[in-house]
Amino acid sequence: MTAGRAAARAALVLAALLCSFAGWTYAQTRGGEDLAHARAREAVLADATRRVAELTSFDADDPGAARESWLRASTGALREELARAGAGTGPTARARVTAAAVTALDRRAGTAELIATVEVETRPEGEGAAHTERKRLEALLDRTGGGWKPRSLAAVPVGGER
Repeated sequence: MTAGRAAARAALVLAALLCSFAGWTYAQTRGGEDLAHARAREAVLADATRRVAELTSFDADDPGAARESWLRASTGALREELARAGAGTGPTARARVTAAAVTALDRRAGTAELIATVEVETRPEGEGAAHTERKRLEALLDRTGGGWKPRSLAAVPVGGER
């Protein structure tokens, strides 16, 4: 056997070993605990972002539908409080979550915490001009059959506010 053939065989064996190792590493990572935790965080973030926006929006033209949306978007003590509160009245408010982060996640217990910045555009009844304000909110979440839902939602003071 020539030196060239031996080098080619050695390179082929080395390439096969590297491909095998890469495949094994990918399989370990794909099924790993870190990946499962990251996917759970993504699910919390997606559900909570949508639900925080729903809970901070209000349609003055259809307060009953707004209340039903709030009830579907919440769980626990928050849902009970919203159910007792009734439909309410007020200006139309459209909320959009501009930034959010999962600050804690316990997959085993089915609980999570989220902090979010929400931009709320309020349109008073009649001809008044719209007003936009930013709010920081903290949500405590529970995993339910319908996804992750806030059980509490509270304002977080910004800067020197108390």
